[in-house]
Amino acid sequence: MIPVVHHPDYVAPAPAGSAYLWNKNGLVRDLLEAEDARIGWHQPEAMPRRWLEAVHDPDYVAEVLTAAVPPHKTRRIGFPVTPAVARRSERVPGGTFLAARIAQAQGYAANSAGGSHHALADTGAGFCVFNDLAIAAVRLTEEGHAARVLIVDCDVHQGDGTAALTAGRPDIATYSIHAEKNFPARKARSTLDVGLPDGTGDAEYLEALERTLLPLLISFDPDLILYQAGVDPFAGDRLGRLGLSGAGLVARDRWIAETLRRRRLPFASTLGGGYGQDALEVARRHATSILTLGAAALGDACNAAPQGASGAA
Repeated sequence: MIPVVHHPDYVAPAPAGSAYLWNKNGLVRDLLEAEDARIGWHQPEAMPRRWLEAVHDPDYVAEVLTAAVPPHKTRRIGFPVTPAVARRSERVPGGTFLAARIAQAQGYAANSAGGSHHALADTGAGFCVFNDLAIAAVRLTEEGHAARVLIVDCDVHQGDGTAALTAGRPDIATYSIHAEKNFPARKARSTLDVGLPDGTGDAEYLEALERTLLPLLISFDPDLILYQAGVDPFAGDRLGRLGLSGAGLVARDRWIAETLRRRRLPFASTLGGGYGQDALEVARRHATSILTLGAAALGDACNAAPQGASGAA
């Protein structure tokens, strides 16, 4: 079975005026539930406040948890932080941490939310409230669960918040492959950034991924990977500027999973970005990503063809 971490709090009601696809987490859950025995479900605890504050400014943490985020930060996030959004925001980092711990035991696990890589120390940004990747990586290393964590970010947007929040830590490295001219306008400095030109297609993307990520795996020598598996490099994504096909996204995820499996590196994936007018279509790409990663990472027991998702979306 493919271990998937999910919690009802992930499906928060859409705040007024939000352009974020709030229903996609529930749709991803529904698509994976249709896979029946292929999925093993796990529920996370909320991330303890001290670990939120280990990465984010305590005053900002308090603003989020009391749903009192000021207007200028609300504008940067892209939606108001309601009490339901606040509950979701402290639960999702707990899900990424739990997925990482399950992956260490089983090889791979997915969080059905997360990948909030734009959130900074004292504010959220770009539909991200708390940076679950940085929070989970810091807790994993500080508690001694992992010696070196590599965050591999394949979202179409650079993981600027993750890079900034983990900069200078010898036990955490960051890799981001993204559209160079896309958001954010001001990039942070990851351990390794791979900025791609607009319209980059399947073959060029996969060549760049293999050419740049393999040397980092060798030089940093991580013992755990957190994978931001955004599906917004898809050519039809509303906020993307790259040109991957559905088959290209599948090839990307299969290569990631097979490469890490050969190196005996456990990894946990987070949902990341994916945007469009048709929420179900976007959710299918996310569900296909999880199914592809699980099949390639965990072997023949998970290799049946997906029933409720399609790589051709």
